[in-house]
Amino acid sequence: MTNGSGGDDRPQYGERVPGYVAPQESHGTDLPAPIPIDSAQHATRQASRRPSPVFLALVVGAAVSGWALWSGVGPAPVMSFFFVVFIWVISLSLHEFAHAYLAYRNGDLSVVHRGYLTLNPLRYTHVVFSLVLPLVFLIAGGIGLPGGAVFIDRNAIRSRFANSAVSAAGPLTNLAIALILAVVLAFREGSSPFWVTLSFLLFLQVTATVLNLLPVPGLDGFGIIQPYLPERVLAAVAPIAPFAILGLFALLWIPVVNALFFSAIIGIVSFLQVPAVFIWSGFDLFRFWV
Repeated sequence: MTNGSGGDDRPQYGERVPGYVAPQESHGTDLPAPIPIDSAQHATRQASRRPSPVFLALVVGAAVSGWALWSGVGPAPVMSFFFVVFIWVISLSLHEFAHAYLAYRNGDLSVVHRGYLTLNPLRYTHVVFSLVLPLVFLIAGGIGLPGGAVFIDRNAIRSRFANSAVSAAGPLTNLAIALILAVVLAFREGSSPFWVTLSFLLFLQVTATVLNLLPVPGLDGFGIIQPYLPERVLAAVAPIAPFAILGLFALLWIPVVNALFFSAIIGIVSFLQVPAVFIWSGFDLFRFWV
């Protein structure tokens, strides 16, 4: 998800940008002597665009738990649990990175200073609302809750279309991950714990994609259409925006709405040639404590 930002940590007019060297006045044919860029500032700028150690640790954790699940090393339910959690947090990071990277490419340099280009999940706003709650929803009901968010300086984005593209980048990332999983699952053999766990992960990615594309304030679907909405509509929506997502998930706990929503998700996953029985088997394996 993305949020507009007008915070105090935005680069201000006249603020010195790290690594920038101002041109010196030249006299006659003499060229100005080069001014070295401060090495500490340069290193900081480079580090703000590299994958963080936290993200790399998640990748290692996913690789180890996935290998154990594939090889039958250790209890399959426990390995499935860790594999799903690692991959899910990685996908959250990629989702938010996609928002930030496209915003950066379209004029919002503040995402660099906020560390959004490092893929560090702890950078994507509040730890509880961005990581803990999505994991709770995942564990409790198998819902791919889009919990992360990046704060984008919408005024810095060059056009309305670019603003919409920034919002769309996140769910399109989830869709891309889902399609990659579908391709991998096309080569499945049997119904081992590894394959049913991948099927459950595919289900989560499709759920996250559909939820994020709903035109609900606070979700990316609303962010896609927001630049084209009249000001009077935005003013009317503003008071309910903080509660809209809570209302959406309250609706999902209503049995009829829940059944309709998950039937649609299962239909999409079945279209990708993954049997529903694989998804439920993966969900049962993931919840090893039940």
